[in-house]
Amino acid sequence: MAAPRSWALWSFCGRGWSRVLPGCGLPGIRSSWPGGPLGARPLSQEKRATETHFGFETVSEEEKGGKVYQVFESVAKKYDVMNDMMSLGIHRVWKDLLLWKMRPFPGTQLLDVAGGTGDIAFRFLNYVQAQHQRKQKRQLRAQQNLSWEEIAKKYQNEEDSLGGSHVMVCDINKEMLNMGKQKARAQGYKAGLAWVLGDAEELPFDEEKFDVYTIAFGIRNVTHIDRALQEAHRVLKPGGRFLCLEFSQVNNPLISRLYDVYSFQVIPVLGEVIAGDWKSYQYLVESIRQFPSQEQFKEMIEDAGFQKVTYENLTSGIVAIHSGFKL
Repeated sequence: MAAPRSWALWSFCGRGWSRVLPGCGLPGIRSSWPGGPLGARPLSQEKRATETHFGFETVSEEEKGGKVYQVFESVAKKYDVMNDMMSLGIHRVWKDLLLWKMRPFPGTQLLDVAGGTGDIAFRFLNYVQAQHQRKQKRQLRAQQNLSWEEIAKKYQNEEDSLGGSHVMVCDINKEMLNMGKQKARAQGYKAGLAWVLGDAEELPFDEEKFDVYTIAFGIRNVTHIDRALQEAHRVLKPGGRFLCLEFSQVNNPLISRLYDVYSFQVIPVLGEVIAGDWKSYQYLVESIRQFPSQEQFKEMIEDAGFQKVTYENLTSGIVAIHSGFKL
């Protein structure tokens, strides 16, 4: 997005989340100039003064970044409740399907962009922990001579419970990240999880850092989608995978008409009643209609350098999962 750039990283240590300051030397977080902000990459000196869309409104590219930031700052505290109300809870199934399609294994390094509330990150941690525990059980059955103390030690090692997996949650909005960190504390997520404030168009990470890049219901809010896709390609390792869960275009005419009625006449009302914010949810609905079709987005992913790009429609095409590989 084109919102004001700022980067900061949080990790869990000691009694809670702490902000990591420049000079900490965390691997994979780049500092682009001496004394510069942690993870910051130099921005181009000139911005194209072109127009883009903010929902159905035409705005400048720089203006869009600020407007999108304000939307998510406004909806952050009610974001999860509104997702449940707007989708009747189906968004949880869509996110589960994204993880099942990913099929991460212990040791996977995941970057979840626009993932401030932690929904994908927590699912990832649950998935790899379950995978690792199954692997441990198989190993223990094959090593019957282990003592009870050795068995207990294996299960009590919290870091080892993920098999070396780690997820970095990156979001440009401080309020969304704050909500995610609050949820992590409340639900007991500590190991294998870190939070970074950063822009999808200028990711504060080294090249070839991650095994998987995910972005769920976030890429349509980026000002320059092509730049975000190029950044995804840059930070993935060779053989790494790109996965995007996003609203799409419904092909069935009847379902499309019903979906339009619900989107434009019901969702903004829910936003006003539950979150006291009609305009933000009106924008979110309009932004869905402005997003490219499944085939158009597939071509954009391919143009960014990804190969073997496919997509899968869910719920009659209301959403789609696009997948591609960096080969």
